[in-house]
Amino acid sequence: MQSKQRIFALVARLYQDSIVQSLEEISHFLTAAGHQIVFEAETAQNMNRPGIVAMTLEEIGSQADAAIILGGDGTLLGIARELASYSVPIIGINHGRLGFMADIPLNQMLPALDKMLKGRFVSEQRFLLEGSIVRDGEIIYQAIAFNDIVVCRGGGAGMIDLRAEVDGHFMYQQRSDGLIISTPTGSTAYALSAGGPMLHPNLGGIVMVAIAPHTLSNRPIVVPDTSEIVIEIVAAASPGVNFDSQTFASLRRNDRIVIKRAANTITFLHPHDWSFYDTLRNKLHWNETSRHVKGE
Repeated sequence: MQSKQRIFALVARLYQDSIVQSLEEISHFLTAAGHQIVFEAETAQNMNRPGIVAMTLEEIGSQADAAIILGGDGTLLGIARELASYSVPIIGINHGRLGFMADIPLNQMLPALDKMLKGRFVSEQRFLLEGSIVRDGEIIYQAIAFNDIVVCRGGGAGMIDLRAEVDGHFMYQQRSDGLIISTPTGSTAYALSAGGPMLHPNLGGIVMVAIAPHTLSNRPIVVPDTSEIVIEIVAAASPGVNFDSQTFASLRRNDRIVIKRAANTITFLHPHDWSFYDTLRNKLHWNETSRHVKGE
């Protein structure tokens, strides 16, 4: 990202005074460094500052060199899904609680950006999932997910009875509260809370985790990211499917949800010293005792 002038897009979804102030600081810093700043259209409306350049997410995707997203993982998740069909890289600055994806701390954002402008950054690609609902042989709904696609029993009582196939091979029929199909990125989200494994984001695997299965021997499994997973609704009172808990659709008996790796990927830019293991240790409060931490 060094040398020539770049176009940076600033995006936020919450507009407390602290967030607006941080957006202003980033804007001034990058402008002083000789770069052009644009604000995502909704973000621009909440800045209360005349003369700023506003762009839609589609325009950002086609024109910006990078999108800087200020917020929590939920904000980054939603924006990343909308930018998935473009090649614009994403830089996440954490203004939320956890920060698995928005991994630059707020109090380090300007030093981190300064180093990244000088070429000291890590570029990383992550894949998404594409889900299609097939009813009576026709696709009636499609959406993508960055974290996970969750087939669940809905708000009614009782379990959901579903049938799972992988690459045309019958895997199991299970009764449970639902099934989580997760990317490696999403393996530290809902899938983890349901007892699934954590996958390094560079791994090529898709995690399948049952939610409170009736049969305790039904354990999580990781399948290749080239797999096509088909979930068929056998019985349920009011089943549904959600994509990253941000897009929802109702299901019926005999509906089939076809899930596979999406064609597009998302590129993240991290500080040069970023490590997934550091993120796990810090966010999950693992024991930090080591020679490196002690400085021995």
